Amino acid sequence: MRRVYDDERLAGAYERGNDMPEASLRAWVGLIASHVQRASPSIVEIGSGTGVFSAGMARWIEGSEVTGVDASEAMLAEARRHHPHPAVRYVPGEAEAIPAAGGTFDLALLSRVIHHIPDRARAARELARVLRSDGKVIVRTTFRERLDALVYDYWPRLRAVDEQRFPSERDMAADFVSSGFAVEEVTSFAQPVAANLTEYHARLVGRPQSKFTHLTEGEFHRGLRRLEAAARSEASDKPRPVLERYDVVVFARS
Repeated sequence: MRRVYDDERLAGAYERGNDMPEASLRAWVGLIASHVQRASPSIVEIGSGTGVFSAGMARWIEGSEVTGVDASEAMLAEARRHHPHPAVRYVPGEAEAIPAAGGTFDLALLSRVIHHIPDRARAARELARVLRSDGKVIVRTTFRERLDALVYDYWPRLRAVDEQRFPSERDMAADFVSSGFAVEEVTSFAQPVAANLTEYHARLVGRPQSKFTHLTEGEFHRGLRRLEAAARSEASDKPRPVLERYDVVVFARS
């Protein structure tokens, strides 16, 4: 079955439109690293996309070895091109069938991918298989009941789309708990992704997120014009950084 991210155009746009300032990426990696229990950890990122987080973890989590797993060859090609690192290997694979032996990893990261996984319970069981006994899973997402992304201000129909695509906190927790995990922590974390609305507009011109495929050409360009107008208005005032907030859930093997 062909997935939306198998599209080479979208994979390329994703790399250009979802990069983040180094300070923000480093802050996210610091949050992830705070849950690492041992020196020189073995980490797997499921749905590693273009490799931003995989390479960031290899850079800033000392001694780490990272495996980036993605079902999209187009995404893997972008990752190898833009985010190579000697401590990272990018491999094809599914969340429900991770290409690794049992007990391989200390930590698994799923960043902005949980809503793309058809069978979350099966994926959770697979994560329990590949993690060591004290391993942890970190899920970075936005729960259905806390949809607050800035894009909804300019493309309001996307909120309804994401209400159907994103899981609730309760449903996702149930899938993992039934697969041998305990909820260790639920938190919220936000970091700047653009210096101002003008920069944010430039990031979104290429439709870099899968949610935009649910819009018609007309809907997308009307929203883009609304964002462009807001950016022009902001230019006369004091520009403010654009923040993106995510829910973060840490699961521990129980």
